[in-house]
Amino acid sequence: MIGYLRGRRQSLGPELLVLDVGGVGYSVRIPLSTYFELDKLEGGAEFGLHIHTHVRADAIELFGFWTEAERTLFEHCLGVSGVGPRLAQVVLSGGSTADLLTAIAGGNVAALTRIPGIGRKTAERMVLELKEKAKLLLAESGAEPPPAETEPELEDDQEQVISALLNLGYRPNEARRAVSRVLTEHRDVEFQELLRQSLRQLSRL
Repeated sequence: MIGYLRGRRQSLGPELLVLDVGGVGYSVRIPLSTYFELDKLEGGAEFGLHIHTHVRADAIELFGFWTEAERTLFEHCLGVSGVGPRLAQVVLSGGSTADLLTAIAGGNVAALTRIPGIGRKTAERMVLELKEKAKLLLAESGAEPPPAETEPELEDDQEQVISALLNLGYRPNEARRAVSRVLTEHRDVEFQELLRQSLRQLSRL
């Protein structure tokens, strides 16, 4: 099992990273919180990720996380009935680790159901099964939300943000409406902030 990888990014998107480790490219699925951290790094910078290796009968998938707290929360989510690795990845993209842990520890089912793919029953199971673990993780480590700036042109940003939201499970009309609302209030916002604000419109924790 792979538990940690260190290398340089070959390509980077909001959900998927190709990590070059000694000339070998590893496809690693990542939550948005990790994406924001990686996007702040220079292209040739070396970095390490905490890895969860998910083995299926027909494939092996790698999920990467900037912090150990992210990976721990991801693995706890996998223990909840009805939550697979892709959905757990979306859960971690729904807010900062601290916000998610606070929602779980506080029994905030309404906040959790705003995450795409999380229905009320699944949210209730998450609270029931993870509440005490979330309280412990909050006490042990403070996860920080990672804001950053980036550089693409605004029109390209809009399409990239909408595409990222669709990949996270939002409907096209929901994604476009959220982006439009953000741009109404913040005209010159750049990609990362546009994505972050659009997620806040769709899923407030």
